[in-house]
Amino acid sequence: MGVRAEIRTSFAGSDSSREIILVRIYWKADPCHPSDLIAAPLALCESEGLSGKDLILATIIAYEIEMRLCEVGRPGVREYGWHHATLSAFAAPVAAGRVLNLTPEQMVSAIGISAARTFCPGAVTAGKLTNMKNTVDPWAGRMGAESALLAREGFSGPEHIIDGKEGLFAVFHHVQYKGQPATFDGEALVADLPNSSKSHYRILDCGMKSFPIEALSHAPLTAMMKTVKENKIKADDVKEIKVEVIARAADILGDPHKYRPDSKETADHSLPYCMAAGLVDGMVTPLQFKAERVLDKKLIPIMDKVKVVPNEEFEALFPKFQPSRVTITTNEGKSHSTRVDVPKGDPRDPMTEDEIAVKFTALGGDVIGKDQCKKLQKFIMSIDGAKTLDELFELTTAH
Repeated sequence: MGVRAEIRTSFAGSDSSREIILVRIYWKADPCHPSDLIAAPLALCESEGLSGKDLILATIIAYEIEMRLCEVGRPGVREYGWHHATLSAFAAPVAAGRVLNLTPEQMVSAIGISAARTFCPGAVTAGKLTNMKNTVDPWAGRMGAESALLAREGFSGPEHIIDGKEGLFAVFHHVQYKGQPATFDGEALVADLPNSSKSHYRILDCGMKSFPIEALSHAPLTAMMKTVKENKIKADDVKEIKVEVIARAADILGDPHKYRPDSKETADHSLPYCMAAGLVDGMVTPLQFKAERVLDKKLIPIMDKVKVVPNEEFEALFPKFQPSRVTITTNEGKSHSTRVDVPKGDPRDPMTEDEIAVKFTALGGDVIGKDQCKKLQKFIMSIDGAKTLDELFELTTAH
């Protein structure tokens, strides 16, 4: 595989998996989807003829750096209008560089090359959403792979891109947030880096999405589904669905565009749509985001019954918790309320191995077949013993 093919493969793999939006999620000062960064080292492992252990190591590194970057902002870059793909561009070349066994000097250049061209404004997830919403993070992964390959060939990048003159920390320090300059805790970024089997690895703190929707929608959707099930509520019974969430969730998921989604990209970031589809269909799966369902005008009256409001009490609990309260008022005047602080898939309420297997087959069964899905699951669960990844690529190919 040539260099161009490696880059195209890493981008295509990450973008296609991101399109489904059933990815891993971590949210501290900033949110991130570390699984977006796996495809790049995967493509490089294939081209370099490396093993399953090499891919595992690169994945752990991608998660570690990405998640640490999302912890150190004061506040996070998302608070003043930047997308977290900005941070992914610093993590992706480290994972790719480890696969390519770069020297420390080459690794520094790879980070500089990647980050210098991947700063991303938050417009991609604001208001009406487009294909770029699912593309900017995989693009950062692609830049990581490309930058590592360039660095290996001697191309240099700015070594001061993180904490030097006009680097990440310095540029954002000019931003005023609530009367104070934005800062980063540079020491926390590298404190207690894991170096043995006894160390704590950030990957263990990462959640897994149980619904194919925006991360902050999980708690309210879980709360609504519990309320509906426990009280045997039907769509025709509902007068109003009041959804209380943190302010940023109300802003991202409840703005006017989200009440009339016209694409999958807007629908899976729309609380009114997700709540309406969940209420009527009894589930929220990739099926609910097919074009014909998103454009179904029968859902509009249900969406208009959803009232998304910020709750100040919840602000102090975030991001340790993702609190949401859903109150359903029926046409008979009865009110039923449920609060959820930890969505399903969070490490404190993790998905079981069986639940993950069901999710895996639901996503891959129509593509490669259920029998091949089972074989693929078996390979993945023993990937640490694989000397090459040839079988992985064979099993992910539809026949």
